[in-house]
Amino acid sequence: MGRSGALDQPAHRLANRLVGNAEGAATLETTLTGCAVRLRRPATVAVTGAPCPVTVDGRPVAWGAAVRVPSGALLEAGAAAHGVRSYMAFDGGVAADPVLGSRATDVLSGLGPAPLADGAVLRLGRPHGPVPAVDGVPHRGVAPELVLPVVLGPRDDWFTPAGLRTLSTGDFRVSAASNRIGLRTEGPSLERARDGELASEGMALGALQVPPDGRPVLFLADHPTTGGYPVVGVVPERCLAAAAQAVPGTPVRFAPLARASWGRLPNGPERPR
Repeated sequence: MGRSGALDQPAHRLANRLVGNAEGAATLETTLTGCAVRLRRPATVAVTGAPCPVTVDGRPVAWGAAVRVPSGALLEAGAAAHGVRSYMAFDGGVAADPVLGSRATDVLSGLGPAPLADGAVLRLGRPHGPVPAVDGVPHRGVAPELVLPVVLGPRDDWFTPAGLRTLSTGDFRVSAASNRIGLRTEGPSLERARDGELASEGMALGALQVPPDGRPVLFLADHPTTGGYPVVGVVPERCLAAAAQAVPGTPVRFAPLARASWGRLPNGPERPR
């Protein structure tokens, strides 16, 4: 099984830091439409990730900043204005019972807490750190085009030179069928050099698997751990947060890197492991 967890890890960690939590504390991840919660104790709350309107009992409060919410108040994070996923952190974190070390809901395996439903009651942990003196945080923005570097392999030899050119030059878009398991693409098919399928082999986070229709699928946090379709390349983990925020229809451009040239990627050094 995969490790699951927040799809946009930087936004998840930032929300926790804003309320004085350890970076690994459990947050709520919302998708597109947001959520509303009524607090049963006073709490310091922050919403990050996809920008959205945030209100307390109907009054607007800051997005991307620590907000003190009194007991009994209704906290609402509205629909995402840009991007897909927002993160709501509470001081003390969400005290869901961990399963195999994680408090996340894995939508593929079904492990972890049940998906949230109307009327669900969540326990909050005990606050354990001071709230940092930060007025607010800048938003990195949502790029109009998703550009993903791809380290070729291990099965790039299953595709013709024309198929690999299609990977780097094709007009791909984010499919509405995407979810926490993987970002599916619409666009041209990658031409295969050989028929048939592999025996199942391990699948890594960020694997770019190509099913029989020839359109790449980028594996995200709840990805399967094995698969028989060829993996043309792997997108480095640091680039996956942008994929988590890409709305359906967003243009996608893959930038293949030869394995021998994988020495440095945008935002710092990255080496095979």
